[in-house]
Amino acid sequence: MYPRENFAYQAMGLAVRQADSGPSLTTDGEVRNPLSMTGSHPTLQLPAVLSVINLDNGREVTIRVNDRGPAEAGRVLGLSRKAADLLGMGVGPARVRIVEDEAASRHLGEVLPGGPMLEISAAPRGVVTQTDLGSGPASPQTRAITTAAEARAASAGQVASAEPLQLPDLPVQWRQGQPVATQLWVEFADFTGRGAAARLAAQNGGVVWPSFTPQGKMWAVRQGPFTTISDADAALKRALADGLTGSHIVVE
Repeated sequence: MYPRENFAYQAMGLAVRQADSGPSLTTDGEVRNPLSMTGSHPTLQLPAVLSVINLDNGREVTIRVNDRGPAEAGRVLGLSRKAADLLGMGVGPARVRIVEDEAASRHLGEVLPGGPMLEISAAPRGVVTQTDLGSGPASPQTRAITTAAEARAASAGQVASAEPLQLPDLPVQWRQGQPVATQLWVEFADFTGRGAAARLAAQNGGVVWPSFTPQGKMWAVRQGPFTTISDADAALKRALADGLTGSHIVVE
């Protein structure tokens, strides 16, 4: 999975609490604060605004994604201590539904054109050298630009600031909805053809499941359903050990 822009993101999966300790700044440059309504995601553009619904109890919060994570396999979202508390989460993972607020996320992208966002796959990966053209041909002044944010700022004729990013805090509040019964699956891979999916399913004790994506109809190979998260985690661990590196947990 690679970082990418997706302003219409929706997903169901497992969310976990973020550790309170860590670097003083988040990936997008904000000061880390466990009491803020923030979270982490592996691939979404930073920052992004999401509604997160705890499917087990119906509680819903709005967070700003400002960091990368979580690191645990099978987890789709990390939540600050405050956001996790308001969702009624315990110490373990929770089944959640995630819906991006497209308008709010686009607004952040528009007002922070040179902000310290995470490097995405299209951004420079090596060191970029900037030359001060005003210093004359005899002794050009250069410095290394080590982040994608600085590279973007330099290309726009801006000076990238070393100061932490400051964005308004989201309201510390939650809304009550209805719980939703769900099941857990471990999904190994998606195929465009049913035959290839059926072969993988036969080899790994799975089933073939129709999957509809923006690219069209796909055929997913899954194992399950599982009632508990620990059972799904065990199946995911076996799949990854067998070399099925694209395996992940699906909540439906």
